[in-house]
Amino acid sequence: MQYQGAQPVETISAVTPAGSTTPSLTLFTAATWIKLFALVITYITQAATTPTVTITLQDANNNILWRKTAAALTAFTYVTGHLFFATYLGLEHNPNVHELTILCASLTGASLGFLWFNAPPAEVFMGDVGALAIGGAIGTVAVMIKQEFLLVMIGGVFVMEALSVILQVASFKLFRKRIFKMTPIHHHFELTGWKETTVIVRFWILSIIFALLGLATLKLR
Repeated sequence: MQYQGAQPVETISAVTPAGSTTPSLTLFTAATWIKLFALVITYITQAATTPTVTITLQDANNNILWRKTAAALTAFTYVTGHLFFATYLGLEHNPNVHELTILCASLTGASLGFLWFNAPPAEVFMGDVGALAIGGAIGTVAVMIKQEFLLVMIGGVFVMEALSVILQVASFKLFRKRIFKMTPIHHHFELTGWKETTVIVRFWILSIIFALLGLATLKLR
């Protein structure tokens, strides 16, 4: 193949009053800016999802909530990889995400096996190894199917837990006052008199509602 030489790059020149021009300044093309923006969004999604999910999953009360998030992402990955459903629902079709459907379904199934041994009295608990991996997986799937912002809705319970910690620390650092009795927020409800089983069931209900709201956006689009 014959070498074509360097490809032209978009430049801009400033015209002086005398008619002469200053040296050309190389600018980022639109495609480059889009790639940089996508890279920033990917980093923010991963940096936010992994510790947020970890904060929630490390507590025995809420470590099964990721089942609803994984189940919702299973549906999203399936319709994204299916040409007919993606076109009908207005999603960007990506035929290469079928393996992600298997991954999300595996996470959902694994949560059932974990729940079997985590049911009171719990025999196993979630640590950093499992929680960080699950958080990273959820964030990666959201990025690959281009549903980063929707993840905030689907994982609403995770967002609530993380925000409660952030607000608590910020309030105490700035004003030396605590907003909640204890964080993450489910401990606050326990200290107000809710029984542990009540907190678990109500947070499950919230996680189902958030997952259904996320799925409802498929049709609302």
